[in-house]
Amino acid sequence: MNATPLPAAAPAEHAANVYRAVWRWHFYAGLLVLPFMILLAVTGGLYLFRDELDGLWHRDLKQVAVQAKPVEAPSAWIDAALKARPGTALKIITPATPGSSAEVVIKTADGARRSVYVDPYDSRVLGELADRGTVMWLVRRLHSLAEFGTITNGIIEIVGGWAILLVGTGFYLWWPRTQTGGVVSVRGAPRQRVFWRDLHAVTGAFAGLAIGFMALSGMPWSLVWGEKVNELANSSNYGYPAGVYTDVPMSDEHLAHANGPTAWSLEQAKMPESTPAAGAATPQPIGIDAAAAIVDKLGISPGYTLSLPGKPTGVYSATVYPDDLSKQRVVHLDQYSGKPLIDMSYADYGPIAKAMEFGINVHMGQEFGLANQLFMLALCLATILMSVSAGIMWWKRRPKGSLGIPPAPADRSVMRGLIAIMAVVGLIFPLVGASLLVMVLLDLAFAYRRRPSARTA
Repeated sequence: MNATPLPAAAPAEHAANVYRAVWRWHFYAGLLVLPFMILLAVTGGLYLFRDELDGLWHRDLKQVAVQAKPVEAPSAWIDAALKARPGTALKIITPATPGSSAEVVIKTADGARRSVYVDPYDSRVLGELADRGTVMWLVRRLHSLAEFGTITNGIIEIVGGWAILLVGTGFYLWWPRTQTGGVVSVRGAPRQRVFWRDLHAVTGAFAGLAIGFMALSGMPWSLVWGEKVNELANSSNYGYPAGVYTDVPMSDEHLAHANGPTAWSLEQAKMPESTPAAGAATPQPIGIDAAAAIVDKLGISPGYTLSLPGKPTGVYSATVYPDDLSKQRVVHLDQYSGKPLIDMSYADYGPIAKAMEFGINVHMGQEFGLANQLFMLALCLATILMSVSAGIMWWKRRPKGSLGIPPAPADRSVMRGLIAIMAVVGLIFPLVGASLLVMVLLDLAFAYRRRPSARTA
């Protein structure tokens, strides 16, 4: 017996149902994350030029006149800083260029941390700020939402995951079918909805994949997924890549806590411990000047942070994360002998860590110089343009007094299939999965509210 052929209209009806389902969830994704996307794009675009903007905004603290004589010893910088701001010196940040100041971070008697800026040539104090108190540090905290607390930082994972869903559903909606415009050209005038629809779609067509990469490469900083992937990449060897850790005593102190922001791959890394020489009655540390000399001799790039030991078993820790990934370096010195206990660079990272660090470096506009900065800035501007055009397009389309949610497909199985596909993203990014569940429940609630009116009509 031959199967009954489907009516000719069935494929078209199915395609219309799929389109409605994708459009509906594209709308939900945008409704959920577009305000945050604008915030991330604005702050991210600014942070791409952090060195330039910080140098301009804080030029009285960050810049010095280049002199023919060599810079003074780090101990002189610390002495001058402590005279201006009494307390305990925690670390120094050496000048990255001949025209850069040195920075001494001090913990005051009341527990506050202050950054004192010093002219490295004569140890003259230039001024001070709260530690990580520059304008670009504020932009960074706004970008990660850390300015509003740890919990809000979890929103980054949700926004990043939904941004990936936005890109995927957006490409489906844009894909050329029968339309003659709105694929690579923009129709109409700004007063018309079609203009904003096409502007949104065409911008997304050209920038969508790169925006998806930008969202994905920002995920290492996310609250749940980023932490778990970091543990996967560096769960053994006290948080160091395999082959770097050697048999030295380790403390419970983490590198990020002791030295401040570190490479993503080393957020789990713990600090080694110094061991006084056997038989030494009162072991003497080598001092900051000798430690800096050893670090310089090891060839670490200028602009490194050198943290001082905070206890008898503490170490001198030098870290530097320049734009060139190959020059990333972490060196821990025994405070008594000056012996390097751990010395590692980007070349020592495992494959997962290398891939993540490369993505992060591109994300931050560092990997390919000015071209990288300008490309990422263009993506930030495209994100803002798409977000604004989406808002205007929605405002022009929505019925008066209604949220204007796109209609659900007549065939609910299509919606279930789409949600199942999106659930894969939710499984990869747990917070996205939780938010997806909430949105599914809200979607069911919206559908339930509409049914009585539909029957009445």
